[in-house]
Formats: sequence, C-alpha cells, structure tokens
Amino acid sequence: MNFKKKMFGLGAVAVLAVGLAACGNDDKADDKTTSGGGNSTSVGESVDYKITGIDPGAGIMEATDRAIEDYELDKWDVTTGSGAAMTASLKKAYDAEKPIIITGWTPHWKFAKFDLKYLDDPKGSYGGEEEIHTIGRVGLAEDLPEAHQILSNFNWAEEDMGEVMVAIQEGEKEVVAAQNWIDANPDKVAEWTDGIDKVDGDEIKLAYVAWDSEIASHNVVKLVLEDMGYDVTLTQVEAGPLWTAVADGSADASLAAWLPVTHATYAEKFDGKFEDLGVSMEGVKIGLVVPQYMDIDSIEDLKE
Repeated sequence: MNFKKKMFGLGAVAVLAVGLAACGNDDKADDKTTSGGGNSTSVGESVDYKITGIDPGAGIMEATDRAIEDYELDKWDVTTGSGAAMTASLKKAYDAEKPIIITGWTPHWKFAKFDLKYLDDPKGSYGGEEEIHTIGRVGLAEDLPEAHQILSNFNWAEEDMGEVMVAIQEGEKEVVAAQNWIDANPDKVAEWTDGIDKVDGDEIKLAYVAWDSEIASHNVVKLVLEDMGYDVTLTQVEAGPLWTAVADGSADASLAAWLPVTHATYAEKFDGKFEDLGVSMEGVKIGLVVPQYMDIDSIEDLKE
C-alpha cells in the first residue's frame, strides 16, 4: 500500500516536526547501515531477531504473527507489552540511533516526533488501507437513540485526532486536550449533534483500547456526550474484552474498531452481536515500522 502520511495540523505538530528536522545530524545519518550501528551486521542480528510489539490481544499482533509466517521469518520473535512500553523502547533506541523494529500504526503521534517509515509489505500480511469504525451493542438505538445518532455521526480527520494526541503526549491532561479541540472546532462538533435533543443524565458506557488514537477519540466523544446530558463511563480494556463487552451488552459502544484487517477475528467471532455504526476515520494503517536511518525498506529484507 502506498500510504501518504499527513501532518497533524498546523499547530504544535508542525513546530515539533520542524524542530526535529532542524536538530538532525546528517553526519551520523550518513554512517548508518542496515544494523544502524556502522557495521556489516544483518538487521536481524542487530536487533536480536526481535520485533517490539504491544498487548497480545491487539489485532496488529495477530497480523505480525501472520507476517512472520508469510515471510518465513523463522528466527524472529515478537515481544509483548503495552503501547506505552513500545514507544518508550522506540524513544530509547531512536535517541541512541540504534536499530529497532516495532509494530506501528497511523494515526499516532510517534510519526510526528520521530522520523519513521513503514516497511513495505508485498505479501499483504497487514492488509491495505483500513478504517476506524464505531460499534454499538444490539439494542442501543432503541435504548439510547440520541447517543446512537451522535455516535453514528461521529467522524473526523487524522489531523484532528493528531492535535489531541500530540497535546497529550506533550503533557496536557487528556480531558483538557480533548476540550481544547472541541472549543476550537465547534462546526465539526455541530455536525455530530445538530438536531439531536439533549437528555437528562442517561448513562452510557464506552470501552476503548489504550492506543493513543483511541484515548484521543474517546475523550473527545465523552465530553460531547456529557454536554448533551449523558453520564459517560470510559473503560479501558484490551481488544478482545472490548469486543466481548459490546457483544454481551456490558459496554454500550466503542469508537475503536479497526477494520477490515486489525480486528477481523473479533468482527467474525461476534457477527450479529453488534451494530456497525459507521466509519469515523479513513486511511488508517498498521505494519512494521523502523527509524528512517535504518537501511531497510521491506519486510522481505528481514530474511537477510
């Protein structure tokens, strides 16, 4: 897939990206080899045949297992951990200009903060361009019709989400970053809520995974729903429990369904037990990601 990376708006992200470019060291970059360390070590040896992953229930981890099989990467292992642990490992390696391979996805603030690239995926293990969907429990439209309509209307662009993600990454509290975006984008919020009656304290439960993208979207929608009179509870879980919660009704909805590839297993497993409320963002992507200074361009190169 030929993915065109977007800048996350004209504010903090643009300044951040320019600052990073200005601080680059061309001399060090010129010294990089496949291993990132100035020698002839293969990329596999340079990273101990390790791909740094995230939580084991994430769809991107299933896709990575598929990639290892598709590309016959018999020596390789994928480590598990949180998204925060993955980005901490990335920062440590990047600051030292060491090689690292991670499971990555866009939108994510790391593409603004670090100079990164996706490895080409000629076998299509990670699928093509994806979408983020909003899903709801069966019966949501009848029980909470106003919320159902707002959630169905919810749609925003990568640069919108990026503004919230970067603000949080730079130290802003999640709720403050979300509110600042809402205050700056009243017309977009109005597209979600116009013509919908407010309610009086109706309860709604939203489940989300601890990806920076989903933290941003759920905090924004939480505040929008609260302004419409809802009592909103956010629950952070892994992908499997998220889909289970929506399917069994213990959660009302989630804005974190990545389809058709990342969460394909869950969508198939719970077919008929949830409602797809619509696409909130197009053009998202998952795959293996490395720093630009690494002399490697394709997952196929990992066999060398």
